[in-house]
Amino acid sequence: MPEADPQTLHKVIRKLAQWAVWSFFSEVRVVGTENVPVEGPIIITATHHNMILDPSVLSTSFPHRRILNYWSKASLFNNKFLAWLLYSSGNIPVDRNSKDRQVLFRGTFEALARGGAVALFPEGTSYTEPRIMQVKDGAAWAALEYTKWAADRGIKGPEVKIVPTAIVYTNKSKYRSDVIMEFGPPISMEQYKEQFVSDAEGAARAAVKRLTRAIERRLLETTINAPDWNTLYVARMARDLLWEDERSIDLNGFVTVSQTLVDLFSTKDATPNFCSVRRHLLEYYSLLQSTRLTNSVLSSLPLPETLSPTHPTPLPSRLLTLSILVRDTLAALIRLPFFLLPLILHLPVYVMGRLAAGLSEHEEETQAQNKVVIVFCAVWAVLSFTSYGALVAALTVWVFAYYHTRLVNDNYLHFKRVIAAWRVLVGVWAPKHWDLSLSALSQYTTPQTPPESPWIKRGSSTPDLPAQATEPPVVLKRKRPASRHIMRHVLRARGEAVRALASFFAALEDAGENKHVVASEHLATRFGWVNDEVNENIQGQGQGPEPEVKGFRRAREVISFLRSRGAKIATLEREIEGGWAGALVSEEDRTPAESEAGEGEEDDIVWVPSEMPSQDGIM
Repeated sequence: MPEADPQTLHKVIRKLAQWAVWSFFSEVRVVGTENVPVEGPIIITATHHNMILDPSVLSTSFPHRRILNYWSKASLFNNKFLAWLLYSSGNIPVDRNSKDRQVLFRGTFEALARGGAVALFPEGTSYTEPRIMQVKDGAAWAALEYTKWAADRGIKGPEVKIVPTAIVYTNKSKYRSDVIMEFGPPISMEQYKEQFVSDAEGAARAAVKRLTRAIERRLLETTINAPDWNTLYVARMARDLLWEDERSIDLNGFVTVSQTLVDLFSTKDATPNFCSVRRHLLEYYSLLQSTRLTNSVLSSLPLPETLSPTHPTPLPSRLLTLSILVRDTLAALIRLPFFLLPLILHLPVYVMGRLAAGLSEHEEETQAQNKVVIVFCAVWAVLSFTSYGALVAALTVWVFAYYHTRLVNDNYLHFKRVIAAWRVLVGVWAPKHWDLSLSALSQYTTPQTPPESPWIKRGSSTPDLPAQATEPPVVLKRKRPASRHIMRHVLRARGEAVRALASFFAALEDAGENKHVVASEHLATRFGWVNDEVNENIQGQGQGPEPEVKGFRRAREVISFLRSRGAKIATLEREIEGGWAGALVSEEDRTPAESEAGEGEEDDIVWVPSEMPSQDGIM
């Protein structure tokens, strides 16, 4: 291996990646740094749900500023200059054509022998799924083969450890969202190496499989996993209603809160109205998805009661209130520093970013990065793909990111709220016959789901999740509806979702102390219990496949847990007592889903923000 100073190119690349991460995310929260050894050989096994950003986030926020070595195709190292570039930037060769694992992992062994850190993505590819779909054996083979290789050569020093690493995005397709990177307790080779070096037939492979399952379990404990898309969407919608300010959840507990809600809405017998609650939450989620609105924005709209079409307000007062909204709209523009000129200059970038995201509409893991790539390539193309043009294109992307982050980010959120307010206002004041018919609306009441990744091996369930549901995915491209045609439906759906969720928690509390709900194994171990009979069966099966382990938590403990993390369950109950436009939607406006539910449903209501800003301004 040629001598290379890992501080040369690696420092430059890490700095560039740090700028990209700073541009993309509002915050990168690192959890569990105490689980990462300061020195000694380690293998990082990270989740992989965003093709380009995952290694950027991992490298720039890795504890102790340790350099991470990534696997690269061995043939790339044949050229001496290219080999120096790759080694200097922290890459190591992997000869995938070799069937001899000692040859396959030679570069890995040498990096680990120097006390280095090797970073892998054991899922094999980036993808968008509601749960971890696969964890391959490569990391386990590398760790155990190195243990054997080091022992054969009498290499002293600390043993190699595997550090499971979860990279979780609060909304990975959304620019300026947050990311949580959590490091789990390191996995020692002590309980696997004896079986691995055994002469018994199949012993080595069995040890690798055991280690891979241990890695998978650790990754499951620090990520959000749902049995199907609908359950994940219901849990997301419930989370957005319980924490209306999307930044009000402590990122340290984001994964645990989200998984608790997933588990809660995986319990089919949780309450008598379980199916109805799921239906209302899914409908509202789908309508928001179709209109590109968010519950956070809707819950903070600057719409006083005097602008409600059902509120008996004298015309002069209503016009005065409307003029204040116009004034605040202009104020939102003025608040953006030097808004007009920068907007004109950056408008093409915004447009190209939107088009870039559309190119991968059903590939959530590539939308955000496409925005940057397309903008870069477009500017570079204008400059005839010259080397000078590449520099200018890179500078353009950086300047746009800096501008957006420093000057526009916070004010832009306010501007989005004002635009949403006008969309709602136009929608509720539009003539009733402009509303979409029930048949036309039906296409927007079912959430779209990403297509299945062709790179994922199907049929391998994770240890503590049931097999994935076989519901056909809804992936057809649909046209975004105009606000004037759908806004009343969106507001009605929000009111029904709020009311349904409040009744769901009320029913859970009324069920008594003995009521329990499903829990993921790690949460059941922490807050509840695991089925003892299943544990006995596991012990009796030895090397055989492990059956599904069932965990449970008491319903009241779950409610108390959510409240302690800031869930506004009581606010839900207060919010449905009144309505900004309660009489806006009449019985004949019921959706097909509601009609199928039959009689016995409660009257429709429509939401309005419970806390209105003063008329002095909306900012």
